[in-house]
Amino acid sequence: MSIIYVLIPIAIIFVMIGIAVFFWAVRSKQFDDLDKEGFSILFNEKPASSTPPADSTSSSREP
Repeated sequence: MSIIYVLIPIAIIFVMIGIAVFFWAVRSKQFDDLDKEGFSILFNEKPASSTPPADSTSSSREP
């Protein structure tokens, strides 16, 4: 039963750390643009090259 006197303050410290990290993230604008990363995986930022890359395996082997 005496362990509860240790666990309750540790739990309160963890909650305070979590709240502090959350407010730090809000203040540093981590949550400003949530859609940008979702769209960035759907669309290419750089246009694809029109010429395919050269096949390096065929020139390095000799039959």
